[in-house]
Amino acid sequence: MKDQQIKKGSPLSITLLILSGELIFLLPYVLARIFRPTFLEVFNLNNLQLGSLFSVYGIIALLSYVYGGVISDKFQPKKLIAYSLFFTSFGGIVLASYPSYFVMQILYGYWGFTTVFLFWGAMIKATRVWGGTDNQGQAFGFLDAGRGLVAASMGSLGVLIFSAFLTNNIELSSLIERKEAFRYVILFSSFMVFLTGFLVLFFMDSNQKDKKDYVVSTNSFSNIKTVLKIESVWLIMIIIISAYIGYKVTDIYSLYASDVMLFDQIEAANVSSLQLYLRPLVCILIALLADKSSYIYFIIIGFLTMLIGSTIFAFGIVQLNMNFIFYLSLVVVATGTYAIRALYFSIMQEGRIPLVLTGTAVGLISVVGYTPDIFATPIFGYFLDKYPGILGHQYVFTILAIFSILGLLASIKFANLFKKNE
Repeated sequence: MKDQQIKKGSPLSITLLILSGELIFLLPYVLARIFRPTFLEVFNLNNLQLGSLFSVYGIIALLSYVYGGVISDKFQPKKLIAYSLFFTSFGGIVLASYPSYFVMQILYGYWGFTTVFLFWGAMIKATRVWGGTDNQGQAFGFLDAGRGLVAASMGSLGVLIFSAFLTNNIELSSLIERKEAFRYVILFSSFMVFLTGFLVLFFMDSNQKDKKDYVVSTNSFSNIKTVLKIESVWLIMIIIISAYIGYKVTDIYSLYASDVMLFDQIEAANVSSLQLYLRPLVCILIALLADKSSYIYFIIIGFLTMLIGSTIFAFGIVQLNMNFIFYLSLVVVATGTYAIRALYFSIMQEGRIPLVLTGTAVGLISVVGYTPDIFATPIFGYFLDKYPGILGHQYVFTILAIFSILGLLASIKFANLFKKNE
């Protein structure tokens, strides 16, 4: 009955969940992913320093996941989501001032808190509730498809704004001109994040009320112990950490285009922006097909696909003047990555994780699953700086291939557990 009541407002709710689910990460992550060469230049950073900023973010986020998840089991998701968006948007004003590296470390730590503590568990729980009993694959598939479309659209808008405010050709413009043009991209992004928070606060349905019947126990520690006893929770942790390595590798697509394929900064940004459009296409397909079978089997196929694509890059097959092979291989890796991302939280139901403990489970799973926020980007940055050109990228994709195998093994184990439960 509760699921039916929630579904009545589903079109508006899922739309706002989609917008907030991607725009919350626009400032700390998406801009650096799409404009990586430009981002490094205007902030005077190398790859290792940028990776270290993401590590600061990851450490604070790690500390925020568990209790943030517990909080999402107790309060209305829309309020938690809206306040997160407001607080995150304020950081964009600081970023637009081109602060020192020390201030940027503080800023990324701040974002690690604002984008996770009140937000992450609330978004995942609201999506699971929206999907009801029989449509988890559709719920999370549409969520990630929409998030991908938002990311791609914002990326294209960002490139358009950046190009529009450059008075000269990108190759002829000075660093000062590039910084000024990129400032408009940052400020526009901040405005969009704030606006989304306003829309969520006033227009998202109050799908979850602050009542005791939404939690198994008012004792948070007891809920945590209950979740940790569920075997599927540990397998989902491994699946997510493996898949998230793939998602972190999407950060260097534009850098590969620049370093190896020798694209200019606008072309490189377009590569990253265009590949983002693949995300909604893959996720919509997953949303339409996933509920016809077990979600874990699609995840297994995703890891196999990611393994094939990462192996092609790891062996150094993709080189200069091989644009078709570059785009094809990128599509293969990204397809596997996005297919897994669309579904890895949808298998909570197959793993028999109680709906009322979703927030707590998401918090605990995320503590392990999203640790690549701490270690992945510094490791990637180290290899990319120490081994310039294609060799550094080969090392990065070798790491991805290893985690693809790990995720594949965990997925097969989960599939066997699911059969046993049935």
